[in-house]
Amino acid sequence: MNARNILAGLILAAGSLSTEAQEWKLVWSEEFDRPGRVDEAVWNYEEGFMRNHEDQWYQRENAWCEDGCLVIEARREATARPNPRYDSHSERWPQRVKDIRYTSASINTRGKMEFLYGRVEVRAKIPTGAGAWPAIWLLGTGMDWPSCGEIDMMEYYRKQGVPHILANACWGTDRQWVAQWDSEAVPYSHFTDRDAAWGEKFHIWRMDWDEESIRLYLDDELLNEIPQAEAVNGSLGHGTQPFTRPMYLLLNLALGGDNGGPLSDDQLPMTYLVDYVRVYQ
Repeated sequence: MNARNILAGLILAAGSLSTEAQEWKLVWSEEFDRPGRVDEAVWNYEEGFMRNHEDQWYQRENAWCEDGCLVIEARREATARPNPRYDSHSERWPQRVKDIRYTSASINTRGKMEFLYGRVEVRAKIPTGAGAWPAIWLLGTGMDWPSCGEIDMMEYYRKQGVPHILANACWGTDRQWVAQWDSEAVPYSHFTDRDAAWGEKFHIWRMDWDEESIRLYLDDELLNEIPQAEAVNGSLGHGTQPFTRPMYLLLNLALGGDNGGPLSDDQLPMTYLVDYVRVYQ
């Protein structure tokens, strides 16, 4: 079954039953079993300085499949190189960065694989060194951010210097590029106090998504629940509900920027491993 047919099937299968009432059936998965580059029939690569004043330049060379996992590696480049999009007169941050000193990767399924309702599971091992900002997230299309909707199944970064794991969603307001957030930030110590080796292991992030709510879990522990009735765009989004429309998936490892915190070069290179992505209906 090709990606278009899977997408159509997911949308048609999405009914009014709650997630608890459904018997889950695997409808699509990415196991990253084929060594080498990711499947470009499903995945797109981002390139460049993209968002949040992050330190890394995204490039395809930093993502590959090996030993049954997606590997995303963030590293400091041995020699800084010029930003090909540099413009000293630009008012936009990506063009004002003169040199590329750090690189990483970000892949997404936009235009190739989008999901509406069901269960999404991602098994991954995340880096937790200084400056790390790994994420598993989804975005909608057809409207500017944040009216398109954003779901963060997982983010890891430091808040006031303290490591946290976050589970969030946001949608639009009456002001351009200003989001309404429903965010839960759990101190990393909540997990390491129970297992000192937590950061050395794979864990399962899960989203159960239906017409009533979005529920975000880590290893079966509910971190956040977002009621659909509350996730309503403001005037710029015409009062629509962004989480009742298909969304695409992003996997990335950012460095520093607005939330990642100060980088420590002795933590680099750092590796984000994704064992699989599975979608159930």
